[in-house]
Amino acid sequence: MAPQPVVTGLSPKEGPPGTRVIIRGEFLGTRVQDLIGLKICGSDCLLSAEWKSSNKIIARTGPAKGKGDIIVTTLSGGVGTSTVQFRAYHETIGPLKESAVWIEESPSQNFAWGRRTLTQSGLTQEDPLGLSIEGNEQKIPEDLRDLFPEACGDLSQEHFSPSWFLLENHLATSFEDLKAGLAYLKRKVESQKEGQLSFLKSNAGSVIDQLDTLMNIRDKLQEDLKLHGTEPLNILEASIENSITESQKIFTDVLVRKEKADSTRSVLFALSRHKFLFCLPNAVDRRAKAGEYDIVVNDYSRAKNLFGKTEIPIFRKVLEEVDQRILSIRKQLHEKVVKMPQSVDQQKKLIKALTSLELQQSGTPIGDKLRNIDPAWDAIEARAKYLEATFRQTFEQHANKDAAGTPEKSKSRDRDRDRDPSQAPSRVNFCEELCDIAASQLPDLWRLGQLYFTGELRGPHDPKPGDFKKMILNAIEKFCVYLRLAILIAGDQRALRQSSGLSWSIGSASATHQFLPWIPQCLRYTRIAYATLIGLDLPSDALDIIQKLIDEVRLFCFSIIFKRSTDRCKKLGSQETWEFGVEDYPGATILPAALEALLVETLDEVQSVCMQPESREGNLLEPQSDGQREVSQRLQEFLSTFSAVIEELAFQSHDEETPTHNVSQLLGFPNAQQLDSVASGGAAVTWEQRMLCCLANYAYCNKSFFPHIGDVFVRYGYPLPTLAIETSRYTVNQLFTNLLDEYVEHKGDPLVGTIEPSMYLGRFQWDHEMEIGQLRPYAHECCDNLVGVYSEIYSISPALLRPILESIVQTISEELARLMSCVQRFSFTGAIQAHVDIRLLRDALEGYANETAKNYFMEALEAINPPLNVEQKRKADEILERVKRNMRLQLLCFTIKEP
Repeated sequence: MAPQPVVTGLSPKEGPPGTRVIIRGEFLGTRVQDLIGLKICGSDCLLSAEWKSSNKIIARTGPAKGKGDIIVTTLSGGVGTSTVQFRAYHETIGPLKESAVWIEESPSQNFAWGRRTLTQSGLTQEDPLGLSIEGNEQKIPEDLRDLFPEACGDLSQEHFSPSWFLLENHLATSFEDLKAGLAYLKRKVESQKEGQLSFLKSNAGSVIDQLDTLMNIRDKLQEDLKLHGTEPLNILEASIENSITESQKIFTDVLVRKEKADSTRSVLFALSRHKFLFCLPNAVDRRAKAGEYDIVVNDYSRAKNLFGKTEIPIFRKVLEEVDQRILSIRKQLHEKVVKMPQSVDQQKKLIKALTSLELQQSGTPIGDKLRNIDPAWDAIEARAKYLEATFRQTFEQHANKDAAGTPEKSKSRDRDRDRDPSQAPSRVNFCEELCDIAASQLPDLWRLGQLYFTGELRGPHDPKPGDFKKMILNAIEKFCVYLRLAILIAGDQRALRQSSGLSWSIGSASATHQFLPWIPQCLRYTRIAYATLIGLDLPSDALDIIQKLIDEVRLFCFSIIFKRSTDRCKKLGSQETWEFGVEDYPGATILPAALEALLVETLDEVQSVCMQPESREGNLLEPQSDGQREVSQRLQEFLSTFSAVIEELAFQSHDEETPTHNVSQLLGFPNAQQLDSVASGGAAVTWEQRMLCCLANYAYCNKSFFPHIGDVFVRYGYPLPTLAIETSRYTVNQLFTNLLDEYVEHKGDPLVGTIEPSMYLGRFQWDHEMEIGQLRPYAHECCDNLVGVYSEIYSISPALLRPILESIVQTISEELARLMSCVQRFSFTGAIQAHVDIRLLRDALEGYANETAKNYFMEALEAINPPLNVEQKRKADEILERVKRNMRLQLLCFTIKEP
């Protein structure tokens, strides 16, 4: 913004109204249009201002008086200041004084017939001192009002001040002249005190002249009487009357014809003069048919002003006819005002014309017939009813379109829609059309109401603000009800259908499924209409109705997007390639990464479509809100679906037969049964390997993936979904436990089941003497099978070794304790052999034996009866050391540390 204007110089510094003043200063404007105000002594002088530059302005002073500042106002700098002042005064203006204003001449200044009047002009004040005021134009620089606040210099006023008079009129008069003037004033006063006698003495010559004149007039009159006698006046009067009679006889016909012509001329003049009134009825009808109602109003107003109070019968008759025509036009205008559709400008024009005609015709018997009609309010009601009718008609049109046709036709229509997914469903078209109607017609209704309540269209009637607000709220309520019925198809709409009396059939499942992806588009239409209504400055309770609807649609849109992502999550199992995808957790596949990518994609879509609040929209993620609960629920469903996908992958089998479990190799059965075919483009994946990968995925999700998912939500601005994560973690733990039990049962039961058949293979008995020096076949078999299980787990996910092997080892120890307790008696060598077998398994599996397994191993050793003596123990120790050396490679597997 530019600096404020400053006035620093003035030329001249005083003068009467109309004085040409040169104003100098700084920042007086950048151009002519920048100068928007100029006041001199409080008088507005902008009209005469002539802008020269930013330092110079020329203007003429106004009708001000006294001292005052020169204030310059510019568009760029605002109101300025002044360091100098101008003194304005009013001069006494006479016929010989130059003046910048026009002076009307008084009748006393004109020349009368005969001799010239000697009366002095009323505008010229005679100096009481008898001195000439010419040449005394010099004025005192100070304002005399400041010196004499309660006096003036006018001789005719009570508070006349001689000092003011002398300073104003004789500032340059010398002292000697003032003394002479004082003497003149004294003589003049004394002469007025002498009376009539002194007056006659001073004017004796004039009195004698008047007496001589009167004597001469008397002498002339006497001479005329002697010469002509006393009858000349009678003779003259008779002659004049005779001439008048003769002249009347001569000009009688002429005068008659003249009077007839004058009357005809008067009639024609009257017709010509009042042609407007006589042609007004037809003109009013013609203008009304052409829609030129402003001209009708102007003509009718003109006729009422000219002839409204006339008493002439013909004029009254014409006016009555015009009133009848105007009443008919008012009825036509009222019908046009309430006829929809039409623009607000057209309604505004009709309402103004109708209100003007009503005001012009009010007070007459004819005009009172439509007195109670308020055209502006009727127009508002008509527009509100038309808006609601348009809403309902649009709803019924699209709702009937969805419900029309037989089931066969509906199926055919569904197939057509399935073939063309780009075609918008009827609900989407309805939302777009309804939002367009609201964005175009609701502002018109609001604007018409504002024109009514500001008084521009109201006329003489009282406003109805409560009714209008009710109209707006009702229209917005209906708008939101229709959108809820069309968009929120997944909610319970029974209460809404009962309150509104409306319903929209859900249709087939295919149609509903096709509509769901279009819900973000419907939300966008609603937001566009909402933004239009926000710009109207509607009441907050009206906008809150739409905001509530938008929040519901946003939440519904969020739910739909997450449900669609949940459906996509169900298909992740078909995309599993069984490739390891987590470096820090071997065995976990790329399935969790695919889930995270799907979740990030979903959150991106949700953020851009519905979760990011726009103008005057609520935050769906407030604590303890429906939005936060919906986020937690949808995430929980999403993660639960993923857990179910892993479980389905774990138990999926291409062969719909029960897998054959492992049995002892000594009995001739294979080590493992492959239940799955070769994956497309990859190597063969056994059912056991798939189980281990799924267990690894469960463990990875429980340990790292679920907390990481919480960080993803926080990064997108969501509150940490602790409840959903913990619920999903509990579900995963349950599924992990079930899957682990299934794998342990699959691996452990066959392994444990081979111990007893292998132990008693070939009719072996523990109470018979036998050759000792190496392990029994059942112990070898058990150890080899555990090595196979160990290697299979270690090759997939070493982290699963302990939870799986602990269960299998516990089962093996329990089976050994049972078998040893069933032996009635051991031979000398049998006891040594059993002691070596059990101790080898116990020492080899010590790293994966829990307390229960250790107790079972101890029970198995204690079950050897009779207990070993010293020689037997020594012999058993020797054999055990030799066997351990021979089986060091197998035993080394169980000593490798877990990652």
